[in-house]
Amino acid sequence: MDRLAAATEIATPDIAVSQHKWLIAIAVMLGTVLEMIDTSIVNVALPHMQGSFSASVDEITWVVTSYLVANGIMIPLTGWISARFGRKRYFLLSVTTFVIASACCGAARSLDQMVLFRLIQGFAGAAMVPSSQAIMMETFPPEEQQLAMATWSMGLMVAPVLGPTLGGWITDNFSWRWNFYINIPIGILAILMVYTFLEDPSYLRPRRGGRIDYLGIAMLTLGLGLMQLVCDRGQRADWFSSPWVVYATAGSVLALVIFTWRELTFPDPVVDVRILFNPMFAAVVVLVVAFSFAVYGANLLNPIFLQEYLGYTAMKAGLTLSPRALASFCALILVGQLARMGVNTRPLVGVAFIAMGVSTWLMSHWTLQVSPWQVIGPVMLNGVGGGLLGPQLSAISLTTVPRERMGYASSLFNMMRNTGAAVGISILTSMLVAKEQVHQAHLVEHFSIFDAWRISEAAPRLPGSPALHLLTADGQRRGLAMIYNMVQAQAAILAFNDIYRMLSFLAVAILPIYLIIRKAPMSTAQPGH
Repeated sequence: MDRLAAATEIATPDIAVSQHKWLIAIAVMLGTVLEMIDTSIVNVALPHMQGSFSASVDEITWVVTSYLVANGIMIPLTGWISARFGRKRYFLLSVTTFVIASACCGAARSLDQMVLFRLIQGFAGAAMVPSSQAIMMETFPPEEQQLAMATWSMGLMVAPVLGPTLGGWITDNFSWRWNFYINIPIGILAILMVYTFLEDPSYLRPRRGGRIDYLGIAMLTLGLGLMQLVCDRGQRADWFSSPWVVYATAGSVLALVIFTWRELTFPDPVVDVRILFNPMFAAVVVLVVAFSFAVYGANLLNPIFLQEYLGYTAMKAGLTLSPRALASFCALILVGQLARMGVNTRPLVGVAFIAMGVSTWLMSHWTLQVSPWQVIGPVMLNGVGGGLLGPQLSAISLTTVPRERMGYASSLFNMMRNTGAAVGISILTSMLVAKEQVHQAHLVEHFSIFDAWRISEAAPRLPGSPALHLLTADGQRRGLAMIYNMVQAQAAILAFNDIYRMLSFLAVAILPIYLIIRKAPMSTAQPGH
């Protein structure tokens, strides 16, 4: 009888979890959306913050850099912290600290205060994405896990699209400070719902004792912190021509090598890198790094292309690119419903990479005369690829590991996703500048004096000499300026074409890895059993 009572006591929290699965989903997604919005909502308010703090352009960007660095450091630690102190307790602490830090950011009176509070906000927000991902997978039964990941991915998809638009509207109509204050009521609602409905499963209870891997934590912090710093600010320093970039990169590589050795030899590692020895999980990690590289790269390049070279306003560029979110949303719903009906959706992973490859190939043919509709088509196709791929990679990555290691797997998965995005943005930004310079030099070599003469026909000429088309000094300057602008714009377009073409080749080249996961067995462990 006592044994039966004890078993019932252990099982009860897990049964409660399954009964409130959609309330739990809403609760953890509120926290996730808050964290994701905060990575982009502040960007549009930076000029206003710059004026409030009397800061330079380089100084004010630390508001973004500090958040990203803190976030990148903490994400891989979330699995270990959840296992040691309990996932519910850690999630509640993270959301509460995030809300308090948001209030402090809104009330900040100096740039130093703002950077400090953004660091705290980044440390607190890091737990929300991997923890919510693991909670969703534990809460829903196997046959609904892809539906759960599709629902969870909708929050991840909506937040980056909503962030800049919401941030601009709040800044224009109220104050940049309300970009932070708006987190408070949403965060409080998330705290109340998580406290009321979420319980840790029986296999994940707070545990005491055991050695703490201080060296591993220190090396992880140093390695990822320096890497994020280089990725975010390296371009401003002209990369490896700057000594600090060289030293920071060397320090990051050395720290991560020591960290990897430490985690492989320490009995209770803070990041379980041994999970990467699982071929299925390793294959998914490779796919998600390539996915993050391509998606974040395209999302970075497209607005620059439209605004800088086609002359779109920020609003017009946003409206032109917004159908991507609609296409992703529809693809997410499709994946979720097919999975709910028991259809094997893994072949759609291959379809997703093909869609992304075709979309970036079409983008590689854009010119200065491209119409909005010629932009919308490839952008929507790219969104379909992202929507088909995101939830499946999340679900597959966590169903290939034992349930008690799910938190570690989620934090490692999200660390690699963030790393792929950060490195991808840095590489593509550098490539864009380098290729533009190469194309510009090539075009100048082949630009004849007759081309210059023909372009300058519209410039003012000296009176009385129509046959020779002699230019005034002012006309010469204007003609040369027109020539330079034409060459520069054409070089930029060719650089964009090159990078889009490279992203297309990457999407196709990664397809063989998809064959590894196509027939991988799904987890059959019920949540709470």
